[in-house]
Amino acid sequence: MASVANSDQVVDFVRAARADKSPFEIVSGGTRRSVGRPLGDMPVLDVSALNGIISYEPGELILTAAPATPLAQINAVLAEKNQRLGFDPADWSRLLGSNGVATLAGAVSCDASGSGRLRHGPARDSLLGFQGVNGLGLSFRAGGKVVKNVTGFDLPKLVCGAHGTLTVLTEMTFRVFPKPQFAVILCLPDVTPEIGFAHLRKIARSSLEPAGLAYLPGNLLADVGQGAALIKLEGAAEPLEEKVALAHGLLGNAMHRLDDGLGLFDRIGNGEVFTDIPGDVWRVMIPQSDAPRIARELNATHWLGDLAGGLLWLAAPPSDAARIRSLAASVQGQAMLLRASAQSRAAHGLFAPQPPALAALNRAVKAAFDPLSLFNPGRL
Repeated sequence: MASVANSDQVVDFVRAARADKSPFEIVSGGTRRSVGRPLGDMPVLDVSALNGIISYEPGELILTAAPATPLAQINAVLAEKNQRLGFDPADWSRLLGSNGVATLAGAVSCDASGSGRLRHGPARDSLLGFQGVNGLGLSFRAGGKVVKNVTGFDLPKLVCGAHGTLTVLTEMTFRVFPKPQFAVILCLPDVTPEIGFAHLRKIARSSLEPAGLAYLPGNLLADVGQGAALIKLEGAAEPLEEKVALAHGLLGNAMHRLDDGLGLFDRIGNGEVFTDIPGDVWRVMIPQSDAPRIARELNATHWLGDLAGGLLWLAAPPSDAARIRSLAASVQGQAMLLRASAQSRAAHGLFAPQPPALAALNRAVKAAFDPLSLFNPGRL
């Protein structure tokens, strides 16, 4: 394992790897190394020393940090100014049973967005710019430090969800958002998935700007009958009460507040609901309107619907992989194998094989950034 402490050292390492045609694994906090296909025995570039907040301008809602900066540190610093990262980065370390520290680059590279995605979009909508080292051993910058940046290609969006296959990140700049003073979780209990998801879509289409919309079956949440629709609302005191009243107007008075439920959406986004449940854990991204049918046909004992049904989490035996992928593809969705044995991950990959045209486009992008395929080869 080789450790680097600055961008120049990253350049030197990549150039040496390029000269030797020696691919390597990029590791920062190490909590997501078991996501995607196993990389086997290869050199490791440890970038964990590239950490710390480089600049923070609360008045401009801009934060620049090194990639291995712990998420906990970012959240704590932003909270002091009543601000937060809009995409609500998820920490999957408990679900994956991994050691280490969840980092900023890890969350972005895995596109690990939480419930905040509903209101502020995924990571790619918050990442304004970055600095990195490409497969040619060249340090470069992309994007900028302003919210509106229309110069050139929007490269920051490409590194979100690339799982470290395009560049070694050395600096990242984000747009941050005000953190509301108060939050409340509303629960509509004892509803079927069909009714629950319909109500969640109604809230999603309203002016309430929900901060979380999820459906949990009764076996994952106590005292809710067959299942519950959960709605997270945020705001200052009076506007929040107005939102609650409007939600009751839309869905009726059967809803009640979950006074101890404020951490529930963090547990959902982090996958912690499935930590002690055996089997492979999947994240199935589908159109919201198809959630009731797909959930029914998946027929999983343990599952839940997040993002108003746009994301289904489930635990399933390894033998169900092909069926899960087929159901996702039937609605032009995508099934991500998040937690599984090394054997299952090697056999099925992180995602299903892409259509030929999209696969060709991805190969062209990869070749432009990393022509020798040095970075995390095979992970996707």
